[in-house]
Amino acid sequence: MGILDFLSKQFVDVIDWVEEPGQLGWRVPLADREIQNGAQLTVREGQIAAFFNEGRIADMFGPGLYTLDTATLPLMTAIMNWDKGFKSPFKSDVYFFSEKEQIGLKWGTAQPVTLRDPELGPLRVRAFGSYSFRVKEVAPFASRIMGTLGEVKVADIEPQLRAAIQTALATGVAGGGTAFLDLAASQAALSEALKAAVAPAFAQWGLSVESFFVESLSLPEEVQKHLDKASSMRVLGDLDRYAKFQAAEAIETAAAQSGGVAGIGAGAAAGLAIGQAMSGALGGAAAAPAPAEDPFALIEKLHKLLDMGALTQAEFDTKKAELLGRIR
Repeated sequence: MGILDFLSKQFVDVIDWVEEPGQLGWRVPLADREIQNGAQLTVREGQIAAFFNEGRIADMFGPGLYTLDTATLPLMTAIMNWDKGFKSPFKSDVYFFSEKEQIGLKWGTAQPVTLRDPELGPLRVRAFGSYSFRVKEVAPFASRIMGTLGEVKVADIEPQLRAAIQTALATGVAGGGTAFLDLAASQAALSEALKAAVAPAFAQWGLSVESFFVESLSLPEEVQKHLDKASSMRVLGDLDRYAKFQAAEAIETAAAQSGGVAGIGAGAAAGLAIGQAMSGALGGAAAAPAPAEDPFALIEKLHKLLDMGALTQAEFDTKKAELLGRIR
């Protein structure tokens, strides 16, 4: 027998796990080696060690130092019929699991989620944030995630966890009937609601959600722009609600077009009308009337509009006659 064959057949008398960041589970690579009767098992804080027989958990150990014998392996002893106190080496699959909280993980919506907003109608919402989890129940984690793998890391199951979060967002938020503005205004409450919605999916894998945060909830850029404009209009005043909002949109469009003098004049004329409407809406009956402008100064401004092409000659003559009629 060569030296390599000898090493592969030697008995294991020390079992421990120095875990690396991100590791969730690790199988002790026993190969053909056997565990020595009286071997030392070291389980560090935040770890669980499990002995398996034919794919099922027999004995589990929390943090501590153990000597492996019939007293510390009661279930394995019963299964293997070690009624005489086993003196020979024995074989068993040994797994370590980390119960430490895995923090700083990110989640986000790969595709926008459609929210049926009671105020704004169907909206496509994007969201992202962070969360943390840990292995809480070894049995379901071992059977549904670990299986016969040599190790499992956080990166191995992150895509599956993010998919569960997105499903919870789609069903819990999109189907909740809560207005988007209310959701965005209370991200703490939304975070708690999503944590509760995600928990059952994580639990089926033996995981628990330790923290869950919604850091951003956003709408498509074009929708957000319209909401910003509508908010600005509400700050200035009602402006006869939607009709005047539409008029304000028309002003911006006219100003942005390269229509030359006619475009500028149309924008100026529309701006004058909106300005008057805003003045009435903001001032109301309690506002002091604005001082009347000098008719000659108004005629001069109208003449400039005539030169720019914003007014026709007939419109200019009519307005000029009206202003001259005010002079007493």
